[in-house]
Amino acid sequence: MALAVCVFCGSRAGQPHDYRGLAAAAGQRLAQAGHRVVYGGGDVGMMGAVADAAMAAGGEVTGFIPERLLEREVGHRGITQLSITNDMFERKRLMIEESDAFLALPGGLGTVDEVLDVVTLKQLGYHDLPIVLLDDRGYWQPLVALVEHVTRFGFADASVLELFTLAGTIDAAMTAIGDAGGRG
Repeated sequence: MALAVCVFCGSRAGQPHDYRGLAAAAGQRLAQAGHRVVYGGGDVGMMGAVADAAMAAGGEVTGFIPERLLEREVGHRGITQLSITNDMFERKRLMIEESDAFLALPGGLGTVDEVLDVVTLKQLGYHDLPIVLLDDRGYWQPLVALVEHVTRFGFADASVLELFTLAGTIDAAMTAIGDAGGRG
């Protein structure tokens, strides 16, 4: 079943490892599987690599970018649909509403914010969609440690660790997305 997969990732390439190749591989694989990519609308860093690869593989890409970031993140004009939002809150809301699954690649504070938001919304019962963290080189391990810390101190039940799936490879991430289905 084709899904709308929201990809959260950085507007930078990352360092010391350049993650653009990982982002491009993810975009390509999503498009080849027939999934529509939903993302933050940028044409730079990992965001641009995901969108470019998905488009090159014949996929559909929907981007949402706040007016304030349109020039800073160079809104991607070469995607299927680019929507300009009023602010970051509207951007994130629309990305979530448009999606059947979430795939988080390495990224910065915005990516961490997006991941925590969809995990919290799932915890509160606002959705039951798959959330997959592509844990390349252990990138998401500090977030897992933080969630474990929160549970140890009694601020969340240990079951919150089941709200998302860690995937060590793109193959594993694609399997987790495919196995979970979507809003259907």
